[in-house]
Amino acid sequence: MQPAYWNKACEYLSEKDNILSEIISEYDGELLESKSDALHSLARAIVGQQISVKASQAIWNRLEVLLGRFTADNILSADEDNLREAGLSRPKIKYIRSIAEHFHDGSVNPEQFPNLKDEDLIITLCKIKGIGRWTAEMFLIFHEQRPDIFPIDDLGIRKAIKLHYNSEEYSLISEQWKPYRTVASWYLWRSLDPEVVTY
Repeated sequence: MQPAYWNKACEYLSEKDNILSEIISEYDGELLESKSDALHSLARAIVGQQISVKASQAIWNRLEVLLGRFTADNILSADEDNLREAGLSRPKIKYIRSIAEHFHDGSVNPEQFPNLKDEDLIITLCKIKGIGRWTAEMFLIFHEQRPDIFPIDDLGIRKAIKLHYNSEEYSLISEQWKPYRTVASWYLWRSLDPEVVTY
């Protein structure tokens, strides 16, 4: 699934910001895509916490071999030692299982997500053990495809802004990107990494 607003956002951002315009033109034709369900996307965000995109992908590949279909039941029934061998730390195993439990018992219902405003959905997700604001923001960007999410504490975003704008005024610079800060963030990530970031 691809965001309906993407082309409009690229045109808008290119007009507002010359630096971002150059980055967007460099990756013409590439865009944010959502391919997974809510559980899959949240678990993938947990796997990606505080590690590189390459390391995260390697762990994820091993998990997919181990679990087969990525379902709440398969996560909850998986042997902890096998999850550790796949590359998950004990805390991340606990967090992913916590997400699976919430989905399994219905205490978190992804069908309700589209009805929640950005901040309300972030608050809802942060009630699950292991999900902080960064993980929730990744979910809103990559799964929900909300158009105006700016993960200000993301190390990649900060690195890209320092690199391209020679500034640490992250919030101030991002103001010009509203209401399409998700798109700006995606291209900033893309400018740093040879692989497209997905969750």
